[in-house]
Amino acid sequence: MHLALLYTFFAAIATAANIGAQDLTTRLYTGPYHILLSVFIGTGVGLVVKYVLDKKWIFRFKAENARHDATMFTLYVTMGLVTTAIFWGVEFGFNHIFGTAEARYIGACIGLAIGYVIKYRLDKRYVFRTFTTATRA
Repeated sequence: MHLALLYTFFAAIATAANIGAQDLTTRLYTGPYHILLSVFIGTGVGLVVKYVLDKKWIFRFKAENARHDATMFTLYVTMGLVTTAIFWGVEFGFNHIFGTAEARYIGACIGLAIGYVIKYRLDKRYVFRTFTTATRA
């Protein structure tokens, strides 16, 4: 139960970082494709925040060196491709249907919540599997 609450808390932090980065981007740049750019930047910010929190506090992962950490981050990003598609689909869907920034951000929060539930299972099974299995067995 403690782990679930901690994961939820970290998901909320990463979501806030993502939405904050999106909002800042759209305030600073209003040119062509500003929404798409903001979503890319927000996704990147949220991804890095979530990875740092998850690897230390959820999966208790310690990289052997920078190369090992980069490999794990690459696996983490790869598992995130499916969940990112869900998140973007909901966010862009809300943007298309309602046409406001607020609705787009609500869609982003819903999409991220769905994605994070799936992502935890993928990360536990495919990314941090060796480390998790060895330390939690």
